[in-house]
Amino acid sequence: MTIYESDLPGVGKKFEVELDGSERLVIVTHNTGKREVYLKPDADADGDKLFEVSDRLARKIGTILEGAYFQPVQADAVETMLSDETYLEWYTVTASAEIAGQSLAESNIRDRTGVSIVAIQRGDELISPPTPETVLEIDDTVVVIGDREDCNRFEALLGDKLEE
Repeated sequence: MTIYESDLPGVGKKFEVELDGSERLVIVTHNTGKREVYLKPDADADGDKLFEVSDRLARKIGTILEGAYFQPVQADAVETMLSDETYLEWYTVTASAEIAGQSLAESNIRDRTGVSIVAIQRGDELISPPTPETVLEIDDTVVVIGDREDCNRFEALLGDKLEE
């Protein structure tokens, strides 16, 4: 998937997302925060406006689309790219995870991996921000922020524990 970005002087930015076939989804983000969404049958065609939303509603829709409220498939990790080098990722703590049953202080995650844990979803409870005393439990969904290498190091902690 290719995304084309262009400045619209005095208006904002335009993003064109290549879809299956030759179709493109066009998103215009105005300096005011308003978003307009268009669908183009191909790169050279004019787009048909699908809808327009406020900044607040666009952010809410984006959060829903990225799966922050509901994951339709069971996944051990969900990834959101905040910038070219910073990721916000969701991971599930499994029974075999090295860090299961350890507090954040005991697991020393930030020093070992470079990621910061910004929230933990435990059933219906959201722990944000977690404290150093917060214990990571099996089936917790842990939200971390870091660069790609840091996230990869954290993911390695979720691998199989060594048998003692």
